[in-house]
Amino acid sequence: MKIAIGNDHAGVDLKEKVADFLKGKGYEVENVGTDTKESVDYPDIARKVAKLVNDKECEFGIVICGTGIGISIAANKVPGIRCALCHNSFTAKLSRLHNNSNVLSLGARVIGDELALDIVDAYLTTDFEGGRHARRVDKIEEC
Repeated sequence: MKIAIGNDHAGVDLKEKVADFLKGKGYEVENVGTDTKESVDYPDIARKVAKLVNDKECEFGIVICGTGIGISIAANKVPGIRCALCHNSFTAKLSRLHNNSNVLSLGARVIGDELALDIVDAYLTTDFEGGRHARRVDKIEEC
């Protein structure tokens, strides 16, 4: 499975830890984020991740900024993207199970490294439940 990962300057360190974690689990990682702490605009990064997911070049995306808020808002502006900002493994799991999210957002200044890795693991190991939730996801796509 291939995962697109993108980050702004605030998310460089966490992106590197998440990418290493993913590679250790056997995932292929497409890095479209910055590798320096020089200021960049997170909407540009969110758009790159969203495009890779929408074009089916990557199964999922992970976006990281300081709080996870701005980059998730930007990702959600792209039609077809359902980006979930998660602060724990429970919300990560439910974002997949009930909302069929395809991009995970993390706040590098909000959560610690170990929690971030737990969130990523919960997110990527949970499948969409479908059923009544599929109808709701379809309605989201109509918005």
